[in-house]
Amino acid sequence: MERSELTELHYITPIANLPSILRHGILSHNRAKRIEHQSVAMNEIQDRRAKVVVPGGKKLHDYVNLYVCARNPMMYKCQAQFKEICVLKISTDVVDLPGVVITDGNASGDYVRFSAAPKGLAIVDRDWTFADDWRDPDQIQYYHKKAAKCAEVLVPDQVNADYIMGAYVVCQESQETIKDLVQHLFVVINGHLFFR
Repeated sequence: MERSELTELHYITPIANLPSILRHGILSHNRAKRIEHQSVAMNEIQDRRAKVVVPGGKKLHDYVNLYVCARNPMMYKCQAQFKEICVLKISTDVVDLPGVVITDGNASGDYVRFSAAPKGLAIVDRDWTFADDWRDPDQIQYYHKKAAKCAEVLVPDQVNADYIMGAYVVCQESQETIKDLVQHLFVVINGHLFFR
């Protein structure tokens, strides 16, 4: 993937977290433990991520994980929560921050590659990461495509709220919930991002 092809990054979060995020920024897993918040993360995945050390860096839980594309297997598994979650639209300027690392798939995957940003974007398969569907009759290709859908940009410690450009939601009800909760956040309904 070329840098010019990257227009935004995504962060999936419960809508209830927005006041805290807009006040403190998006925090790494380890920093967020100190603040009351809700999570969409699955415990078994977080247990696996807790064991990962980013090559040349810190523990994976010391990074904020942004998706290159939030329409991915993680989002698909959140279907029961769609009205309660949003996808924050994050400026690609974070790619230029010190210590940022790019992955070509889920950072806790067995065969994931890590590369320093911004040049690390070259390991991201643009076609597979932005594909609408990762299914494939070939089981090995299926796993490769599914992993690529979860390509990440790992930002050390936190993403300042200044990098948040807006939010996507699944429906008007969720849009209204955000408007009642926080001010000055541009919110767009994007059913496609939520598999609708």
